[in-house]
Amino acid sequence: MQDVREALYVGSRSDGTLIRRPMSPHLQVYKMRLSMFLSISNRITGVAATAGSALGVAWLASLASGPKSFATARKVTGNPLGQVVLAGWILSLVWHTVGGLRHFIWDAGHRYDKQELNEDGPVAVGVIAGFGLTLAAALLCVSGVRASRRAKAKGI
Repeated sequence: MQDVREALYVGSRSDGTLIRRPMSPHLQVYKMRLSMFLSISNRITGVAATAGSALGVAWLASLASGPKSFATARKVTGNPLGQVVLAGWILSLVWHTVGGLRHFIWDAGHRYDKQELNEDGPVAVGVIAGFGLTLAAALLCVSGVRASRRAKAKGI
């Protein structure tokens, strides 16, 4: 069996210099780095954001269906598990947005040097954590305030 590290071919760079490139890059060949993790997780959070968006459409459909249907949707989203799902959706949206912006910058030909990639990774994680947690906390606080006002209005 051939060692995977020797599965190389001779290719050329854009300036014409020859370089040995892997025929089929795989995670066994490369050491996992933060930039790799962020790139892979950008794709995963894209799927999660899409699934969460489908839940958002279902919530809007319940709103359009009438008060009884919307009351059921509010019970689901007001449940602690529903709150965790909503917070996860928010985090996946923020993560995917920040990752998408990084990929857009790279596609424009900027910040693609190894040193810049390594510098931008922790910044991206900080932006994701800061903005995602702030947004989730703000929405959960608004939800809590609205729930307490409804409870007071009912005389509970």
